[in-house]
Amino acid sequence: MNDATDLLGSTLNRRRVLRGGASLIALFTSTRANAQARRGGTVTVVTQGEPRTLVPLFDTNTQTRNISTKVVEGLLTYDRQFTPQPLLATAWAASADGLEYAFTLRRGVKWHDGRDFTAEDVKFSLLALQKHGPRGRISFANIDRVETPDPYTAIVKLSKPTPYFLKALSAAESPIIPKHAYLSHDLGSSPNNNAPIGTGPFVFEEWKRGSHVRLRRNPNYWRPDRPYLDGVVVKFVADPAAASTALETGEADVSGSVSLPDLERLAQNKQLSISSERDAYLNNAQVLEFNLDNPNLAKRAVRHAIARAIDRDFIRQWIYYGRADSIHSPIPAVLTSYYDPASFNFPFDVAEANRLLDSAGIKRGSDGNRFVLKLTFIPGATFKKTAEFVRSALARIGIKVDVLDGDLGTFIKGVYYDRNFDLNINGLGLLFDPTVGVQRIYWSDGIKNPLPYVNAAHYNNEEVDDLFRRAGTEIDEARRAAQFKQIQKIVGDDLPALPLVALQTVLVSNIRVHDLYNSVDLTAGDFSDAWLGP
Repeated sequence: MNDATDLLGSTLNRRRVLRGGASLIALFTSTRANAQARRGGTVTVVTQGEPRTLVPLFDTNTQTRNISTKVVEGLLTYDRQFTPQPLLATAWAASADGLEYAFTLRRGVKWHDGRDFTAEDVKFSLLALQKHGPRGRISFANIDRVETPDPYTAIVKLSKPTPYFLKALSAAESPIIPKHAYLSHDLGSSPNNNAPIGTGPFVFEEWKRGSHVRLRRNPNYWRPDRPYLDGVVVKFVADPAAASTALETGEADVSGSVSLPDLERLAQNKQLSISSERDAYLNNAQVLEFNLDNPNLAKRAVRHAIARAIDRDFIRQWIYYGRADSIHSPIPAVLTSYYDPASFNFPFDVAEANRLLDSAGIKRGSDGNRFVLKLTFIPGATFKKTAEFVRSALARIGIKVDVLDGDLGTFIKGVYYDRNFDLNINGLGLLFDPTVGVQRIYWSDGIKNPLPYVNAAHYNNEEVDDLFRRAGTEIDEARRAAQFKQIQKIVGDDLPALPLVALQTVLVSNIRVHDLYNSVDLTAGDFSDAWLGP
């Protein structure tokens, strides 16, 4: 009897079996690569900036996700075609009405502290993400309850159909965390957030603030032949040039934080390889957000003028050196049935931008300026360069811009809690479904319940909220597509946020590093199949 049959028993006839029992190894690396793989060694990753936490429960920043996924796991993982694959769940099935998902959990899995992994951990994690997660409050909003009839079965009961539910269960998006490590209702105070206990291929060893995080091989991992590596070290640097130097000297093996102008030089180094591709799970984008609490930015004509004043192709070509893609909607182009590029048509036209401001009655003063704005940006070299470019671009239409710098904590506090900004250049994952990744940019709930990366603009449109609510439970794909296209039309005209470029994951690695990527979310994979050659 297979896992799915065990799970469903006599109710099999009323459920649809979605997946179960597939070999996890088959998902990841080729037969040839597995045959050559070697045990041992430590991979050193250099990254610009430092995370605020090591568990993506309260903060889904990429820096957090990319470290945590080596330690914690999700119920599922996904191949390059976005097909769900087993991880902590070995089988799963949905009821015909889409209101119930039953998961059979992997037996014999231990937390890194030796405790048993059970369905109670799954229940605790999903409900914690529903309550506290910046995206979990949307993606798991329809969870009514989680039943745990035995230690190896978790049944998620939904109040409404949730068409994207099975896509939201990766380690980076929805980490399964140990219930016993969160003993109070104040989940944010748990030591586990900064010294995580997981079930994954690597065990947390230390976080030396300002320097590095060190992980070591999990000798009791449920895949007994993995990981190949003895450990992973993630080093933090403030300067992307330092990342390039570390790669050239051999101090580092991998970095996604090199200075883009250095890529041409690094490409000449025969010991290094460069890859550049879109993360189809995150669909990262650089987005300009308008603080609609500002009286000038509250005017639609001003937002349209600013959009016309910014040469987005310049950002793509000269700030990202061609390693970014044009973007014409907040909904990723890979989601073809939902995507409508016609709604964000703001060609670069300085004369039109000035005309719009003049027509709105916003005249230049004696100093040539119409008004002054404060611009913040999420930490990162390319974001800082974009901020400086936007400052220069808006000067041409009489808008003086003061750029505010700071670390990630300062950025989040200033934008989402203190509201100390007028324009904000953000890095946002538009993700695998618009309900999860795009809705939060416009969701009015973020005004009364502020969370990082949720509605920095303070946009409030009841029609958009309603369309998102309906799309979030719509199981008819044609109707759902029509709802998302209507949303794009409205927010393209209202323009509380302007997508600037679609970002690529640019990774430079030593040629001795093999099979680093093993899931659709690239650097947020678990490194369990990575190995070092001679």
